[in-house]
Amino acid sequence: MKKVERINTIMRFINNRAQFTISEIMREFNISRSTAIRDIREIEAMGMPLVAEVGRDGGYFVMNNSVLPAVRFTDNEIKALFIAFMATRNQQLPYLRSRQSLAEKLLGLISENQQDDLVLLNQLLLFEGTNPYNPDLLDLSDLPDPVLEKLIQIILMERYLLITIKGEKETKSYPIYLLHLYHEKGAWLIEGFDLKEEKRGIFPVSKLTDVKPYSPKREISKSKIMDKISKEEEVINLILELGPKGIAQFKKYHPLKLSISYTNPYQTTAILKSFINVQDPEEVSETTNWLLFLGNDIKIREIPEAIINGIQDRISLFCP
Repeated sequence: MKKVERINTIMRFINNRAQFTISEIMREFNISRSTAIRDIREIEAMGMPLVAEVGRDGGYFVMNNSVLPAVRFTDNEIKALFIAFMATRNQQLPYLRSRQSLAEKLLGLISENQQDDLVLLNQLLLFEGTNPYNPDLLDLSDLPDPVLEKLIQIILMERYLLITIKGEKETKSYPIYLLHLYHEKGAWLIEGFDLKEEKRGIFPVSKLTDVKPYSPKREISKSKIMDKISKEEEVINLILELGPKGIAQFKKYHPLKLSISYTNPYQTTAILKSFINVQDPEEVSETTNWLLFLGNDIKIREIPEAIINGIQDRISLFCP
């Protein structure tokens, strides 16, 4: 670890502790006593108000109401932050305006040479979903659904929600317990447990017209919800064995609820077990398309008949 990185890390380490000793710094960062003392003195010189305590159990502590000095970024850390911002362009992410202000502050903190490097990176690097004709990081062209930030603020405090979804024929409200909020194939989705139907459901955020905490008496506790979900997951009707190419395709894309377990130490073979709801035509269609995407490096142990029929229908389109 370079000195500037070590100094930054030590500053964060000691700022989060009521008290620390030189010995703790030596052990934590694997440095000598003289190096630890030099680093502490340099941190003091930067403005962090440290107070030394003498005696057998003595050490250092940060004065109350003190402020951590400005963190210094290495060249690689600056590039890592900037590239992370670049990779989020056109991803419909929340807090986009905050990302813009963070990027502006980052650019204002660094030297002209570092700015030149970032300008070059901005010209050369393109990520999936980036418009090559308008790659400006600070252009707010990828604003997310306006209800998304409101939803995030609410779920930080409460996971029992009453969501209102606009359908093709009518608008309907659902009392749910939120399991996950996730981003897949360019869309934000809510995975929730429907408290009335007592089953999991997927709700698109783009069709969400309102969301608020669900305050009526809760008849289903979190533990009961998780118990019902685990029982659902016990019904396995899709089992696949994956070889190296199949695993590579799985890593490129897979539906959120699917996961694999490696069956050898080299991670060249794996097994997938899951439940496919054959009563849901959309899930059957999506699973069928995904299995074809996996390619031929798979062995099927068990599969629903509806999926087999779907695969045969796809094949018949090419081989009538």
